[in-house]
Amino acid sequence: MTDLSVRIGTLHLANPVLTASGTFGYGSEFADFMDLNRLGGLVTKTVTLEARPGNPPPRICETPAGMLNSIGLPNVGIDRFIAEKWPFLSTLNTPIIVNVAGRSIADFVAAVTALEAVPGIAAYELNYSCPNVKEGGLAFSSDARVAAEVTRQIRAVTRRPLIAKLTPNVTSISEIGRACEQAGADAVSAINTLVGMAIDIRSRKPRLASVTGGLSGPAIKPVALARVYELVRTLSIPVIGIGGIISAADALEFIIAGAAAVQIGTASFMHPGAAIEVVEGLEIWCRQEGITTLAELRGSLRL
Repeated sequence: MTDLSVRIGTLHLANPVLTASGTFGYGSEFADFMDLNRLGGLVTKTVTLEARPGNPPPRICETPAGMLNSIGLPNVGIDRFIAEKWPFLSTLNTPIIVNVAGRSIADFVAAVTALEAVPGIAAYELNYSCPNVKEGGLAFSSDARVAAEVTRQIRAVTRRPLIAKLTPNVTSISEIGRACEQAGADAVSAINTLVGMAIDIRSRKPRLASVTGGLSGPAIKPVALARVYELVRTLSIPVIGIGGIISAADALEFIIAGAAAVQIGTASFMHPGAAIEVVEGLEIWCRQEGITTLAELRGSLRL
């Protein structure tokens, strides 16, 4: 039997398959489709200090081999998350990683500080990279100094593991990753969506109200894989791979490139049980290949 367990700082995962923030709600939405405890971990929808309505519609558009979204981080806010969403999440045995975002460094720190009072949160994923939020969201992940400062200030208020989520929409993702690592991040997750656009040729209008949005899905997998490989070679902290993973074979590519774990995102829109199928596929493949631990595969790319 293969040991699929993973350690990311003090965070222990039974397997390397996590859900991606923004694609899995607060978990309860998928409870009828799968045993959530089979997941390596559940990353929540982004939570901000105050509730957000998100961007005006239309805010989702299907594209070849993917989708564009400009959702704008709608969420219930910290207080309602704790009161209404956490009671269900706290019943699960799988680690719960809360994704946090803010309009300013102070917002990030205040949100994490409020969550510190909630027992059982396994880690925080810091959303520095969403390209759909105009109020500073992109700046956190496009400026190494800003990324380092917000990480440093959050590190000062929590001992829980911190995962910095990085955008590919920068000149050097490694520079941002290094800044987060040096400021106290325990891991990075990459990549978030690529900036993209679609046009209705009959109306000659953009298909998204915000004109541009974030491209996700299988179309971005080669880009994601290359960025993960770059980060693995640059950083000494674990890298969590995200981007177009819809099968165990996709997940294995990221692991062979050096990823400690992976997140399943857009695939869950196409098939709600996708994440569990990736877990099961990993188990079957490793058993067939005689792999006893993920360490045998991680970073085993042959050049």
